Amino acid sequence: MADYTKINFAEIENSAAGRGYDIEARFARKQIESQHLGVSQFSYGSRVRPPYGHRHREQEEVYVITGGGGRLRLDDEIVDVRKGDVIRVAPHVVRAFEAGPSGLEMIAIGNDRPEDGDGEMVHDFWTD
Repeated sequence: MADYTKINFAEIENSAAGRGYDIEARFARKQIESQHLGVSQFSYGSRVRPPYGHRHREQEEVYVITGGGGRLRLDDEIVDVRKGDVIRVAPHVVRAFEAGPSGLEMIAIGNDRPEDGDGEMVHDFWTD
């Protein structure tokens, strides 16, 4: 493995395409050939709030809000987020984002995880 890897998020497939929400999701863990880190980019259209959330068995995550703003539901708590915010989330906490009127852009960073992932979708998490 090389001592560094460089890729542009625009070169990575949008994993959220065709899922019925105005969201782009680009996951770069494999492309950067990292043994310990996952880095992802998310863009939500104006006022987008999918009803599902997710949590992990092992992986801690950090979200960096890079544009727009909105809200983040963490279990039963809802917090406002805006450009420049950095939010660390423990693995067991269910989380979901809602974009504000100008949309929401963020980078997510995760640490080591099992080879096949450890994420669990939580359906009907944010429906009210």
